[in-house]
Amino acid sequence: MLRKILALFAIIISISLSISAQDLKLLDAKDAVTGASRMDLYLPCLKNKAVGVVANQSSIMDNDTHLVDTLLSNGVNIVKIFTPEHGFRGTAEAGEHVASGVDEKTGIAIVSLYGKNKKPTAEQLQGIDILLFDLQDVGCRFYTYISTMTYVMEAAAENGISIIVLDRPNPNGFYVDGPVLEPENKSFVGMHCVPIVYGLTIGEYALMVNGERWLNDSIQCDLTVIPLGNYDRNAIYKLPVKPSPNLPNWESVYLYPSLCLFEGTDVGVGRGTKLPFQIYTLPQINDTVNLVEYAHRYRNNEQKLNLSWILNARKRLQNDEKFFNNYFIKLVGVSDLQQKINSGLTEDEIRSSWQTGIDNYLKIRAKYLIY
Repeated sequence: MLRKILALFAIIISISLSISAQDLKLLDAKDAVTGASRMDLYLPCLKNKAVGVVANQSSIMDNDTHLVDTLLSNGVNIVKIFTPEHGFRGTAEAGEHVASGVDEKTGIAIVSLYGKNKKPTAEQLQGIDILLFDLQDVGCRFYTYISTMTYVMEAAAENGISIIVLDRPNPNGFYVDGPVLEPENKSFVGMHCVPIVYGLTIGEYALMVNGERWLNDSIQCDLTVIPLGNYDRNAIYKLPVKPSPNLPNWESVYLYPSLCLFEGTDVGVGRGTKLPFQIYTLPQINDTVNLVEYAHRYRNNEQKLNLSWILNARKRLQNDEKFFNNYFIKLVGVSDLQQKINSGLTEDEIRSSWQTGIDNYLKIRAKYLIY
């Protein structure tokens, strides 16, 4: 009798999982209305104001025009552009120095928020009444646009400047997974105690940072979030513009949270090839694993970080004493994951060690969900 009950329970679970998998759709980002394109909700706030814009090449309106160009055509007084890692036109590689300068098209001064100057200074903000923030996030703690947003919010609060965040779809917003960052491992690739994949749009994330008083000295900024229209958080979104040079398509964005763990090892992830963050390469044994087919096959049921790739790579390279580099702990945000992988723990054993942290985070996250 017990076996029959367990078998029936397994069937119910299997059906439930298959239904959940079918619910995960692959949508064009233009199926949602971005905050940037809902100009009726924020354009009145910019009237007669000196505006600073935080933007890059992903700051595109639903009509394919750039936010800055559209605002200027609507008479908005943009006095300065601030741009994050990869630069205003998005041509710089990860970690490459981005210089300040002038936008050739508009003649507006550009301030780089990467390198030594990650946070706008009081001098750089002088004369600005309001900041407009519009960057395409991909939903991972180590993707630095959310760190840039934190610093911009902090600077806005310290200088008495209002900030408006124009929300965009999170292409990895359909799940929450990974270890919660330990405070001692905070850095520009992880500023807050959240899981690697945090399941919030960038607007919701801004509300959480502000609401939980995670800014310096627990200050809060005058924050407004312009919400998305027609957004489905249980979907993967194909973005109209690549969010950064090495994330050229939805496959790379989908695989990025899991493959980026290799950035803390001597395993390559396809940078400089035609398949960045779609392959990983084991140079010691001259082997490359292509994951494009995996992305197409499993996008409907892989709603979690895939640890099998890094676990298998470590197993195949057991003699590589330099498999992990000094960046790994900073990247993953916890001090014990490297040891757990080296000791041969299974994916399930590692994942179970994250659960308490995830459960606590989900309670915080729930307060800031818009959609």
